[in-house]
Amino acid sequence: MNGEPALIEVDRVDCGLVGHRWAYAEDEADRMDRHWAARVALNPTLYDGPVLLACRAGVHEEAGQRTLRLEAFETRFSRFLAWRDFGWPDTSVFNCFAMPAVRSSDGLYLLGEMGPRHSAAGCRYFPGGTPDPADVVDGRAVDLEGSLVRELLEETGLPAAEGAAARGWTVVFDRQRIACIKLIDWPAPASEVIERVRAYLGKEAEPELSNAHMLAPGRHDDPRLPSFMTAFLARAADWS
Repeated sequence: MNGEPALIEVDRVDCGLVGHRWAYAEDEADRMDRHWAARVALNPTLYDGPVLLACRAGVHEEAGQRTLRLEAFETRFSRFLAWRDFGWPDTSVFNCFAMPAVRSSDGLYLLGEMGPRHSAAGCRYFPGGTPDPADVVDGRAVDLEGSLVRELLEETGLPAAEGAAARGWTVVFDRQRIACIKLIDWPAPASEVIERVRAYLGKEAEPELSNAHMLAPGRHDDPRLPSFMTAFLARAADWS
């Protein structure tokens, strides 16, 4: 998973919840607690709630279909944040998340800009977030597509059902991040999409996003874009 991001198209994403002992987080607990205290001192709105990371990930070919299989386990946000901020030192686990790539009728993509209360303030990427126990169905299956739909609505006010979602996924393997991206074609031009989203943000008391942007596919050299985003947007230029 090191080096440049790798993209693969899959037909399905199958994620299940498992019990897992994260030895690294246990060994580094004191350091992680100090890191959390320092982050909270700078941003008191951070919340140490439960999140899901993946302890196993692999792509499998079966009956002519390609499936990304994941096993997720529960940990605390403070543990995830420290692991991320330390530079992903434990490569046995992954931050796996689902995102909608909302594409306007004139070919631009909707990105959110993370607000000052967010742990990744200033970054720009598709709506989405690390899954949590609310995404678990029947105690076993992690509904990543449901997570995508929920995050899109909560962050932008857009109901996913208004767009036409692709059947499959584009998965970006970017070091310890696994971005599961589903294309959603939106029946409106970029000007209308961005106006609607910004109007929604303006009505929210505490929006998660500070702004929203429409970006053309292609190569982008912008430090506010994570590497999984620049990789996806470069690939998306081939679909235009």
